This record gives sequence, structure tokens and C-alpha cells, in this order.
Amino acid sequence: MTHVLIVLVVAVVAGVAAFALSAARTLADPVDPAAEERVAVRTLQRHPRLRRFLHQRFDRRSAGGFLLTISLLLIFAVALILGLLLDMVDGKSGFASWDDDLARWGVGRADSVAVEVLSFVTNFGGTWVVTAALVIAVVIDLIRRRNPEVIAFAAAVLLGEKLIVNGLKALIDRDRPEIIALVSFSGESFPSGHAAAAAAVWPAVALILCRDRSRVVRASSAAVAVLIVVAVAASRALLGVHWLTDVIGGVAVGYGWFLLVATIFGGRAQRLGEPVTQQQTTLAEHTGPVRAGGR
Repeated sequence: MTHVLIVLVVAVVAGVAAFALSAARTLADPVDPAAEERVAVRTLQRHPRLRRFLHQRFDRRSAGGFLLTISLLLIFAVALILGLLLDMVDGKSGFASWDDDLARWGVGRADSVAVEVLSFVTNFGGTWVVTAALVIAVVIDLIRRRNPEVIAFAAAVLLGEKLIVNGLKALIDRDRPEIIALVSFSGESFPSGHAAAAAAVWPAVALILCRDRSRVVRASSAAVAVLIVVAVAASRALLGVHWLTDVIGGVAVGYGWFLLVATIFGGRAQRLGEPVTQQQTTLAEHTGPVRAGGR
């Protein structure tokens, strides 16, 4: 039962942190990347040069440049995390220094109850479960809003995550932990497919279902999504099918991809390119004209 308690405590702490982050109006929303535009506008008022640069990016004629900028920043951040993790693996330092110990501890001290519970938890990152959850969310949203772009959003999140993870697995070709795993597995080890799928899909489900709800409801949905992601990631390591660095990399890839797709589709608006047109109006209303001198 120690394994179950570890997963429960870590997941609940992460969920509470996500709720606090999402509920605080002065902080960013971990599920909706377009929800904090007012905070960004207030910040821009104190930085005229940055305001002028972004004002140009939010112009309709510069929409492609804006989306490209956001995409490159997110891709760079995820690539940096993966690079650091792989460097740790090569040098057996940082998180990688715990890889072997955690895998062996998880398998060596697991009882039948722990294996059963962790096997149930890990299914929330399985392909069939995340696909079913996303399809249900899309159907509910179509009934409520009749906005077909939600289908494209969901397809981009799910299919993109699978392509990226499988491509990285084939490219990196890392071996699984050299222990007797407690559940079956297939394919290469890095990054964890279950962790990546959970990190990409469950925030997407929360965004789709709660995008027109109150802040408290959205914060609660974000907390549940983060709780599931952390629980799935922890279960993969404790069941002995992935190294710790595998699940960290999986979460980074999955969540990074979700953020990228959510940004392009306009967050809660779920309209392709909505951040560009929406922010253009917002900046014009709140920042006013930008003088050439930036002062």
C-alpha cells in the first residue's frame, strides 16, 4: 500500500497546486493559455518596447509571425527539457541518478493490492481510455455548441501526441528498466507514451468541457487533469515499465504539445487563430497607440 499512498499524495499535492494556480486571477491558467490576456496587457503597459513588438505581432497581417513565435518558444522549451533529461541519462546525474533505484524499489516492494491499484491508474494514460475520454468530450461539446472546430482540435492533440512520442521513441531507442515489470509493455522506453498521452489529452478534455464555466469550475477541472497526469506518470515508474526520466520526458512532450495546439485554436474560444484577432482588439483597447520612440 506504500505505492498507492505515494501516488495519492503526490497526485493530490499537484492537483491542489493546479487548482490554486488556476483559481488565482493574477496567475496563469494551466489549462487555458488564452485566459490571462488582462495580466499580459497590464505587463505590457510597463514595457513599451515589448508592447510595440507584440502589437506588431498581433496585427492581422502578422498572424503567421505571431503563431510561429509561440510555436518556436514552446518547441524550444520542450526540446530544452528533453535535452537536459537525455544529458542526465548519459551522465547518470540529476533525475537519472534515481532511475534505477526507483524502478527496483517500486517492483521489489509492491504487493498485490498496489499492483492492482496502480494497474488501474495507469490505464488512464492508455490509448483506448484517452481516446474514449476525448471523443466523449467532443460529442458533449458538439451537442452544446455545434462548433466543428473542436473536432480538429481534439484530433490534433491526440494524433500529434502519438506521432511525436512514437517518433522520439524510435529516434532515441532507450531500453526499458532491466527488471521484471509488474505489467506488460511494448516499444522503447523514452519518453513514456502513457505519461505523454495523459498530459496531452486530460487537459484538453478539461478545456473542452469547462471552457464556458466559472473560474472555480475551470480550476477544479484543471486540478483533476493534473491529478490524473501525475498519478499516471508515477504509476509507470513504480510498476517498473519506465524510468523516472521517461515519465518526466513524457509529461513534458504531452503537455507542451497540448499548449501549442490550444494556443493555435484560441484556448476556450476553440476557433483557429482566435488569439491573434482577439488579442489585436484587446491590445488596441488597453495599450493605445505605440509611439515610434517607445516612450
